[in-house]
Amino acid sequence: MNPFTKVVLFTDTDGRARFREEAIDLTEGTPAARLSAVLPASCLQLRQSPVGFRSEFHCTGAPQWLFVLSGQMEIGLQDGSSRIFGAGEHFYSADTLPAGATFDATVHGHWSRQVGDEPLVTAFVKV
Repeated sequence: MNPFTKVVLFTDTDGRARFREEAIDLTEGTPAARLSAVLPASCLQLRQSPVGFRSEFHCTGAPQWLFVLSGQMEIGLQDGSSRIFGAGEHFYSADTLPAGATFDATVHGHWSRQVGDEPLVTAFVKV
C-alpha cells in the first residue's frame, strides 16, 4: 500500500521555515479506492493571483492545506532554497511565528510567487 505524501512547510526549532515530507497512510476504503482517515478542516478559501504576483516574507497565520488548482506557485525559504508546486500539487503550511517571537523578515517565514504565464489559482483548506 502506497501512502499519500504530505509535504509540510514548518517552522523549525531555530525559527526558520523548512520543508519535510510525511506519509499519511491510506488505511480506509477499498483496494480500488484507498482513503486516509478523515482529516480535520474548518473552511475553504479560494485565491487567484495574477501573473507577476510575489509576496514579501511572511508566516502562515494558522496551519492550512494549500492546493494548487491551476498555474504554478513557488515557495522560497530564508536559506535561499525554493520549491515549485504545479496544478494538482499541494503542501501543508504550518510555518507559523514561534510563540513569543516578534516577526523578523531576515529569520522567519517564507515568500510565495506566481510562476509562468498563467494566473495562479489556489485553494486553502483551514484546519
